[in-house]
Amino acid sequence: VVLTELAVPEELPEDRRREVFAALVAAQDGGLAVAASREKVAAEHGVTVAQVAQIEKEGLQAQWPPLDG
Repeated sequence: VVLTELAVPEELPEDRRREVFAALVAAQDGGLAVAASREKVAAEHGVTVAQVAQIEKEGLQAQWPPLDG
């Protein structure tokens, strides 16, 4: 599957969005600022910073791991 920068988070499978969310939480827990962590995760996962922000919002609302414990 080739992801383009035009893909919206809803087009990414949920397991993929959860991966991005977990990586974002790990980056922030590791001390990166919110903006820096979004940029890092976007680059690593081949999505845009805006997509990461949308996935972050979705993950927070749904209490995805690692937040569910």
